[in-house]
Amino acid sequence: MSVPEKKVYLDNAATTRVRETVIAKMQEALTHAYGNPSSSHGFGRTAKTAIETARKTIARYIGAHPSEIVFTSGGTEADNMILRSAVRDLEVRHIITSKIEHHAVLHTVADLEAQYGISVSYVDLDARGNPEMDHLETLLQGNDAKTLVSLMHVNNEVGNIAPIAQIANSCRAHGALFHSDTVQSIGHFEWDVQQVPIDFMAAAAHKFHGPKGVGFAFIRKNSGIKPFISGGSQERGIRGGTEAMHNIVGLETAFIEAYEHLTAERDYVSELKRYFIHELGNAVPGVFFNGHSGDMEKSTYTLVNVCLPIAAQKALLLLFHLDIKGIACSKGSACQSGSDAGSHVLAELQTAEARQRPSIRFSFSKYNTKEELDYVVAVLKDFIAN
Repeated sequence: MSVPEKKVYLDNAATTRVRETVIAKMQEALTHAYGNPSSSHGFGRTAKTAIETARKTIARYIGAHPSEIVFTSGGTEADNMILRSAVRDLEVRHIITSKIEHHAVLHTVADLEAQYGISVSYVDLDARGNPEMDHLETLLQGNDAKTLVSLMHVNNEVGNIAPIAQIANSCRAHGALFHSDTVQSIGHFEWDVQQVPIDFMAAAAHKFHGPKGVGFAFIRKNSGIKPFISGGSQERGIRGGTEAMHNIVGLETAFIEAYEHLTAERDYVSELKRYFIHELGNAVPGVFFNGHSGDMEKSTYTLVNVCLPIAAQKALLLLFHLDIKGIACSKGSACQSGSDAGSHVLAELQTAEARQRPSIRFSFSKYNTKEELDYVVAVLKDFIAN
């Protein structure tokens, strides 16, 4: 296979390139702070101090108390920790969620339903995939069991931004707990848990130019959650096991960089998205943007999910063709082949006709350029025309 002339990475919603400053901090930690954080000697205390400093940093940026930050291996573990512990420890017997959540939530909820016999309700969605707030109110009012609502802030496939403060306030008014998968949100949007009465959040460093394999859970203090991984007193006793200190330092550095440069980088990436929507719309008549991804106000500035006017048979070659051309992106079709179940998100949102066409998620970062987007648009236009 020939090497593509260009390489364009537009799969930042899957994972992001690690910042050079993050790599440098992690290398420094690996070189000089290699003691076990649980050890009482100087080497251990140095490592422990680095972890606790990172905890305080993250807490400060989101308005939390340091004790409310629990480091995890990433967003999936954080979601699992919160949901499973809520049922096991907090006597939650009713979970309200949606059918377009990340599988880290949907599969966990399904497991809890089978294991504990809890009831599960799915909030209705409008045509573009936003939760119907009137229906959420009805679900909150119609069940006397202890309830937890789990709705993501920013959808990872179509980028819809949920009315997170309104959801949180509704939950608080009805005495329900509120968990949000904020993996696509943290590092890209400001957060203040003092202003938004959320109980639990999940985050992953690799979504905002940090390392893979590390994230955190926000667990509001006095929640009652008990140890999730037994075997040690690490992470306030909630999650046993020696901490990946170098990854936590990388998370902290990426977190600081994300919020110190948030305004400038958000403006830059927003302009990339705006430009891509305009250029693709002109080059490919009939293109459709799934969910609210084509709306700059109602979706995250970091991604678009496009449904392309391509016949089903030809669509099977699209991702292969893009890869050959050096373009990295994500498949988003609800159904492209008999062996591929496709996107559960688009299956909920698209019409039967749209489901026969290919949908692709393109996601942007500070490392992308308009010249790269011009190349992608040209490749798509040529593929569709020929």
